[in-house]
Amino acid sequence: MAVHKFILDDFEEADYQLIAIHTNLELFRIAFLLNRELPILLSKNQKKVILNHPLQKLEFSLYRYDDEKKEQFWSLIPNKEEVLLKSNKKSRNLFETEENQSQTFYFLPELKKVDYFLKMEGDFEKTDNATLLSSINRIEQVTTAYWVAENLIKSKNNLIF
Repeated sequence: MAVHKFILDDFEEADYQLIAIHTNLELFRIAFLLNRELPILLSKNQKKVILNHPLQKLEFSLYRYDDEKKEQFWSLIPNKEEVLLKSNKKSRNLFETEENQSQTFYFLPELKKVDYFLKMEGDFEKTDNATLLSSINRIEQVTTAYWVAENLIKSKNNLIF
């Protein structure tokens, strides 16, 4: 009987770069400001990024821009999602009510302090990267923006969408 071996070294690593953005703005507002500062046109995607969590199915909003000509694909996604969890407990008073709790879930739990992620896929020059980051940091409402090192990301599967 023949033994077949599959070598997994042939698969390429994901070709993306990730920028962490700290700001207190709403998602649509930061998308607007990024469109104004960068040569992109982020728009709200009808599809949401869905993550399965043991307690709840999580849906993260997504703003996307695909530049087919330059083969560049941009995605803006929030890191925090507040979800209302229904509790099985019932209060013991005259009126039966379900107690609801709100809980915050994170797109990348290892980076809880980050507000938004700008994921860039495709061909990007090193010189473009420096000007790109400085353009984002020029936005007055952005506290800071920086590159996320790939080795800091433990939940890389969340970035596949």
